[in-house]
Amino acid sequence: MSTPINTPADSFDAQTKTELEAAAFRTLVAHLDERSDVQNIDMMNLAGFCRNCLSKWYRAAAEEKGLDLSYDQAREIVYGMPYSEWKAQHQTEASADKLKTFDKVTKGADH
Repeated sequence: MSTPINTPADSFDAQTKTELEAAAFRTLVAHLDERSDVQNIDMMNLAGFCRNCLSKWYRAAAEEKGLDLSYDQAREIVYGMPYSEWKAQHQTEASADKLKTFDKVTKGADH
């Protein structure tokens, strides 16, 4: 990890910063919901994270707070429905080129 830099958000009190971060997260999830045409593999190949990563991060945050939240429950929060339903409605077959790029991008990563 890189060394944190001071940002304008550092001047906010902790509650305000948390509220802004939560609002940004909700906006991101809503945006991803509107863009169900964007496949997870495309997100991984371009940005190195996807909806499943967000779900894992959400679950990890819950665990840090001592909350019991399964990965499937976290996915339902991020996807707005059970993952199996989202997958059936929106997921398409990945091309060989996308899979090849994915393998390069995620080599050695925990995804």
